[in-house]
Amino acid sequence: MRKAFKNEPRTKDSPGGRSLIQATIREPNQRRGTPRPVLDPEARTRRELGTKARQRVRGEAPIIGVTPDVATRDTSANLNDSILFLSHRYNQAVLNAGGIPMILPMIFSRRTLKKALDRLDGILVTGGNFDINPILYGEKPLEPLGEIKKERTQFELELISLALERDLPILGVCGGQQAINVVLGGSLYQDIATQLPHALQHEQRTPKAQSSHSINILPKTKLHRIVRCKVLKVNTTHHQAVKDPGRGLITNATAEDGIIEGIESKEHSFVLGVQWHPEFLIERNLPQRKIFSSFISACR
Repeated sequence: MRKAFKNEPRTKDSPGGRSLIQATIREPNQRRGTPRPVLDPEARTRRELGTKARQRVRGEAPIIGVTPDVATRDTSANLNDSILFLSHRYNQAVLNAGGIPMILPMIFSRRTLKKALDRLDGILVTGGNFDINPILYGEKPLEPLGEIKKERTQFELELISLALERDLPILGVCGGQQAINVVLGGSLYQDIATQLPHALQHEQRTPKAQSSHSINILPKTKLHRIVRCKVLKVNTTHHQAVKDPGRGLITNATAEDGIIEGIESKEHSFVLGVQWHPEFLIERNLPQRKIFSSFISACR
């Protein structure tokens, strides 16, 4: 279990006075329904949290915080050096939609993270070649579990939790969708091929710029209102997926095998997760572009 953030407030509703993120961590075999991050009813919008440090001029492009990936490399001094990196396609998708992307550093001070959020109008939680530790959603790890990036997961879960409190618009892509679900108490399939052997192949061998399979968009959902179609061709590069949607989340898209391909919140103005990578498909597909343009519009 992770150490608490510096200056991280405790909540009486959290077991043992733990922080919001610590309260979501269920021990293996612990019953579902244990405490989860609770939205502050007095913080339904960012404006209700007080005056923002940055006042955006009407019509100004919104600033979008984008989460990077992290890796460790050996330096010439034989020291482990963490590096941050990000596919430029995320930034380009935000720019094309009218936003200004800002790559976020890994911030582990809750107080500093709040100050950073004061200067942002939305959060884009990106994907990556790693898995979320199953302990965070109350399960024992299975054998096919991939690489665990503890620091990135710790940072992203805290970032999402604080953004949800403020009703800050959030778009989660691939692993970003899974992180949103875990923060809100949901669970994941740790390995689709192992747990659902009759499922489709969800790790395509072709380039991400090519679609791989179709998904069905559920009617009367935010995603359906955005893309305005019932069926959408998507790419697929994941071996994990949402199993049980978290509190306040609904499924908005499924693959032909029933795998959840999209989620959204009923309790927030704009919290959307997609299991595929629309940033690779925006050049040729209007519905994929609409996902980013709708996100940026919600951030204005």
